[in-house]
Amino acid sequence: MALLDRIPYPLLIGLAIFMALAPFTPEPHLLEKVKMLADGSLTKPIDIFDLFWHLLPAILLLLKLLHDRKREGPA
Repeated sequence: MALLDRIPYPLLIGLAIFMALAPFTPEPHLLEKVKMLADGSLTKPIDIFDLFWHLLPAILLLLKLLHDRKREGPA
């Protein structure tokens, strides 16, 4: 988890927002892929990779939050 410790929160937050909204027109890929997942048409490997790629910064942010919370211990 040393890698996560070196990544600052503002960078991860910015990347997570940017990747969630990219491309801005006509529709963000993340929204498109979630719709495909909901209706069961997310079957092509490239679409699955695209979903993962656009979620990756958000996943890293969540992991960093959980890691920091665990490291701090109970309050």
